[in-house]
Amino acid sequence: MTTVVVRVAAPWLALLAAPLSFGIAGLALILPKAAGALQVSLASVTVIVVAFGWGVAVGTPLLAGLLSHKGTRFALLACAGLVALGTVLMVTVPVLAVLVVGSALQALGMAGQTVIAMHLAGSPAALGVVTASMASVGAISPLIGSVVADLLFWQAVLALPAISLLAIPVIIGRALPAPPVESRFDATGAILLTTLVTALTVVPHQPLIAATAAAVAAVLVATHVRRKPDGFLPAILVRTPEFRTAALLGLALAVANFGILYAAPRMLADRLAWTTGEVGMLMVFPYLLGGMASWFLVTAAGRVAARLALGGLASASAMAVIIVVLGAPVALLIVAMLLASLAASTGQGFLIVRATDALPSQYRATAVGLITLCYLLGAAFGPAIAAAAAG
Repeated sequence: MTTVVVRVAAPWLALLAAPLSFGIAGLALILPKAAGALQVSLASVTVIVVAFGWGVAVGTPLLAGLLSHKGTRFALLACAGLVALGTVLMVTVPVLAVLVVGSALQALGMAGQTVIAMHLAGSPAALGVVTASMASVGAISPLIGSVVADLLFWQAVLALPAISLLAIPVIIGRALPAPPVESRFDATGAILLTTLVTALTVVPHQPLIAATAAAVAAVLVATHVRRKPDGFLPAILVRTPEFRTAALLGLALAVANFGILYAAPRMLADRLAWTTGEVGMLMVFPYLLGGMASWFLVTAAGRVAARLALGGLASASAMAVIIVVLGAPVALLIVAMLLASLAASTGQGFLIVRATDALPSQYRATAVGLITLCYLLGAAFGPAIAAAAAG
């Protein structure tokens, strides 16, 4: 089922989607505090962030399918329920296992709300408001998380994505259900892809077991795609070079960006002996500038040769990683954050446009969801890799 939408103002759509960034980056500065409160290691508490990244990555295509088959009202209520349930669990039960489950549930709901917001955006301008708001909130999330933890308690930071629920009453009454689509939902394909994403998410924590499971799941997904070429993962997408490039490069750019986002606070604090709030204030500038500048760079990238644009994105991201790995001075660390933010934010928009332009129109929505899945999977890999590197 698709949905006809009547006059949903872009700011409400931004409110529905942008708080997702709190779940990805809100804990960046307070992970040590959370680890101390839970009496676990830094790597262990990072699993909360990994679970959110997994939930967003898996939820993006799954909830897009729910939206297509059940309509906006049903999908919106389901997503709101997931966000509310996950938030209540995390705020009321300070146990790591419960926090991980709550984070995953909240992320599933936020992923769906983000898909819905982009679906309801009736113009490029409205879509631009949504994506820019997500980048802007992502830039200030570490600082806001630190402030909220200082003023209240650290678990209150986990409730910040629930701010999005304020948009539900306004939006839900403005979507009208349309006739159902003829195709049936490919449940088998969805389950297999979810299994693959789950295994990939666990790789940084259990490399041998998870990598083996991922390999098996990948074979099953490939077999299913051949058997059902128009299923949950359409074969035409896999066969299109632009889609493959978008998926793989988008994942790499996101891993670098989110990894640096979680590695930078510790490195800056070690060099400057600043408080977490002061470090968060410093980090706002490169990430906010990167998110805002991507507005212009996405358009500019489309005007140059594809190889040049792709090479520029990959080079900027690689340079950022090299700077961080080498343990450069503070000024260069700020440059690394800016480069990683620019590459990831610009890459997401440019890669989606390039891939969807190469596909028939009926596959464009699916392509956007799956490319976004790969990008957001980086939100699960990046923090885990940063935590593992920190020891």
